[in-house]
Amino acid sequence: MKELTDPSTGLFIHFADFAERVKGNFYYLNSGEHLAIRKVYATDASMYQELPAAVLLPKGEEDIRQALLFATAHQLTLIPRAAGTSLAGQVVGSGIVVDISHSFTNILEVNEKEGWVRVEPGVIRDDLNAFLRPLGWLFGPETSTANRAMIAGMIGNNSCGLHSLIWGAVRDHLLEVKGFLSNGDPVRISAVDQRAIHEKKQLPNLEGKIYQTLDKWLDDPERKTLIRSSFPDAGVKRRNSGYALDALLEARETEPGGLDLCKLIAGSEGTLVFITEAKLKLIPLPPPETALVAVHCQSLRESLLANLVALKHHCAASELVDDYILGFARSSPRFHQDASFVEGDPKAILMVEFFGASRKEVAEKADSLKNDLAAQHIGYSYPVLFNEETRKAWELRKAGLGLIRNLPGDAQPVNLIEDSAVRPEDLPDYMDEVAALLDAYGLKYCVYAHAGPGELHIEPVINLKTENGQRLLRKILTETAKLVKKYNGALSGEHGDGRLRGEMIPFMMGEQMYSLFRDIKTLFDPAGVLNRSKIVDTPPMDSALRYSPEATPVSFSTYFDFSEQESMLRLTEKCSGSGDCRRSAMSGGLMCPSYMATRAEKDTTRARANILRQYITANESLKGPGEEEVKEILDLCLSCKGCKTECPSGVDVTKLKAEFTQHYYDRHGIPFRARMIGHFAANQAWAHRFRWIYNSLFGIAATRSLLNRVVGFHPQRSIPLVNATRFSTLARKASTDSGKGKPVVYIFCDEFTEYLDASIGGQMIRFMQKTGYEVKWVRHAPSGRALLSKGMLGEARKMAEENVSIFSEYITDEVPLVGLEPSAILSFRDEYPSLVSAEQQPAARTLASRVLTFEEWVYREMKKGQLKADLFHTQARNIQLHVHCHQKALSEKGITSAILSLPTNYSVTEIPSGCCGMAGSFGYEKEHFALSMQIGELVLFPEIRKQGEQTLVAAAGTSCRHQIKDGTGRKALHPVEILFQALR
Repeated sequence: MKELTDPSTGLFIHFADFAERVKGNFYYLNSGEHLAIRKVYATDASMYQELPAAVLLPKGEEDIRQALLFATAHQLTLIPRAAGTSLAGQVVGSGIVVDISHSFTNILEVNEKEGWVRVEPGVIRDDLNAFLRPLGWLFGPETSTANRAMIAGMIGNNSCGLHSLIWGAVRDHLLEVKGFLSNGDPVRISAVDQRAIHEKKQLPNLEGKIYQTLDKWLDDPERKTLIRSSFPDAGVKRRNSGYALDALLEARETEPGGLDLCKLIAGSEGTLVFITEAKLKLIPLPPPETALVAVHCQSLRESLLANLVALKHHCAASELVDDYILGFARSSPRFHQDASFVEGDPKAILMVEFFGASRKEVAEKADSLKNDLAAQHIGYSYPVLFNEETRKAWELRKAGLGLIRNLPGDAQPVNLIEDSAVRPEDLPDYMDEVAALLDAYGLKYCVYAHAGPGELHIEPVINLKTENGQRLLRKILTETAKLVKKYNGALSGEHGDGRLRGEMIPFMMGEQMYSLFRDIKTLFDPAGVLNRSKIVDTPPMDSALRYSPEATPVSFSTYFDFSEQESMLRLTEKCSGSGDCRRSAMSGGLMCPSYMATRAEKDTTRARANILRQYITANESLKGPGEEEVKEILDLCLSCKGCKTECPSGVDVTKLKAEFTQHYYDRHGIPFRARMIGHFAANQAWAHRFRWIYNSLFGIAATRSLLNRVVGFHPQRSIPLVNATRFSTLARKASTDSGKGKPVVYIFCDEFTEYLDASIGGQMIRFMQKTGYEVKWVRHAPSGRALLSKGMLGEARKMAEENVSIFSEYITDEVPLVGLEPSAILSFRDEYPSLVSAEQQPAARTLASRVLTFEEWVYREMKKGQLKADLFHTQARNIQLHVHCHQKALSEKGITSAILSLPTNYSVTEIPSGCCGMAGSFGYEKEHFALSMQIGELVLFPEIRKQGEQTLVAAAGTSCRHQIKDGTGRKALHPVEILFQALR
């Protein structure tokens, strides 16, 4: 039996014994995969970092009960964790992290008549509402993280969100919770009347003691007076400090003699009850029409005055975004289109939304607000977005937490005073005083979020890598607390106390109130088993931070040039922990395919960035102990590049993984399979030379299965056969044909089309020629895509430099380089500029702007009027389109749909899929095959199976088409094939 000594008690903890009693996955001890998993769970979205003793992924309620008993016996604490997006360190600590996000994900029951739903705590808020929408219901509270935030975390923090003005907080909708008390006793909590309380008080257990004590306390005049006098002004609707005894007392007065402990559980941060089910009150779907007025203001104060006007117009939401966030959005590859509604250079924009039954109704509401603002000379522009257009504004607003992490340098915005709330009427003056405070310390800051209910997310820019920066943390929080108290506000409006603000509760609410909070914690959890050291008895707020002060600057040689991101380490540090990478397949998007399938935290972009950051910081290089842990966590990254653009902070894990892998190879050598895959072009050249042997061997299932096993591929994976003719042969012949006077296009013969899909390449050549273009080809190197995918950067660099040298001579703004395979041609745009030598980088960047996918080229020629619908027949066709990952990440949205819609009567539907799951060689590899197919089954395969045989399936990627063939039996066509066949 393996044992681990608890450093705080010297107690031997029999983790192995416990692991035998639970059905879930249990990670512990300081070795191998277990340590890697623990490091992944050492952080959340806050500034804190602390290695947990263990991590438990429970598969059922019995696992949780056993964990509670085990923790009690060994004086440990359990840290309930859902999506891990808390900003105050609620799920960071040295205890056992219990992650319910993987198994507790079921919607259990919906009562359409009464308007409630019963769910497990790992259900994602937006997924729940997607399920409820056809039934006409909605779960209202809406955090900016709603596409990954889970019900457990929302209950723990009493989440509010964008539309809290009309939908309130979770506390307003929590009807019942089921779970366990700290001693392992099962419990079901809901509002009870006086008679039921009497019965509860007779129970000879912890639950009985809780009801006995609270019933007595709430009838005590002194305690009632204390509660009424200690909490913030009643006009401050967002109040989330301490335990909600004010809400508990208010509910009791509404229902005399009753007791609704759900009011107390909401906002208790997992410190009172371990929840396994929740019953939630629903609201009817809002009216179908929406209008959003984007009030452009010349100062922050002006926007807060505009907020007071907006509130008089009974808006559904009033949210603020300052120029700091707007600046990053406008320069972001992902969000610049969402910021297209911004006019001029506003200091702040107030986003005011209205709901209504008709377009006329919401337009009138918007006009009324605009007229009122103009009459008071507030704001200089008021563009209005309707319905789907409002998504642009809300996506930009929700991305604020991630976008602000794009600031260069070690000084970064800090979640410190981001959650204070005051009355909306006090907000302009309060903000002026906070600004003066920050100015006095010489600190820049950003401001965004919930102006409507009086809560602004104010994030000062502080360098936490310095002793002075860490001293500033306490100073700024302390001084801000004084201001909040001056306005009788709440230090926490929705993000909770956690380990950040717990220290300030005695000052904010008084020692007597704090003592009562400690009594509440002791009543529910006498042994401190549930999320100890959160809300009360917290460690110092400036302890266990992610960064050590005055750490040695990390600098080491890399293959990629990371200067644009400042350094490899800085790129990992850009991860805010906001968890945008934890979206489900239902919520759409590309990032992150492996997480969408496994739903495991270790497979998130966040986990990969965090473990790399910890590894580099510990070793001050890419050498040292811990590399196997990093390799383990990076393994399931498919290099889809979704994180490069969909992560608001732009944490490019594809680049990070490739760099780490090359350094790993430098020390340990390149494995046979990786070398074989990386040298795909050279190997296929030999296969082409002996293609009759190659095709015979891989064309027979039995021999293919055997050969797959030999090289490390899965025996069930089919292998594409080699062309009879090489693409470059066709290109060379076409290049000699006369086409003088026509627009010139150079074509890139990628290594995949060269050997596997030359017939498709031939159709591209003929398409270009038939539509009036001269095709040119020059001998060049392979793209290096296969080398890049396996982290063989040194060899890939040679190919990149050769291609940059060759094509820089021929390619201009008027004469583009066009390729068929997205992953190959887009390497020019993505990797080449930071991979080639410093001397070649200017040429590489220029070339990158002149390189186009086939789809981009057609779209450009469409816009120029060179390619028109009259070139094609008018037969009706339906097309289901799967877009390649790299096109989603690096190309303009909607291009492929647009070009396939060029023929009259061609109808295109883009499948809402992320990655197909093949990802180059990933889906071939024996250990990845099952996950590859699982990713395909999320969305892509089921959607294709729904289609009739007459519907065309389109996919530009070689690996995408192969995955579709293996997963569905359908032949997918490259867009060029569809357009070529549609020519008159």
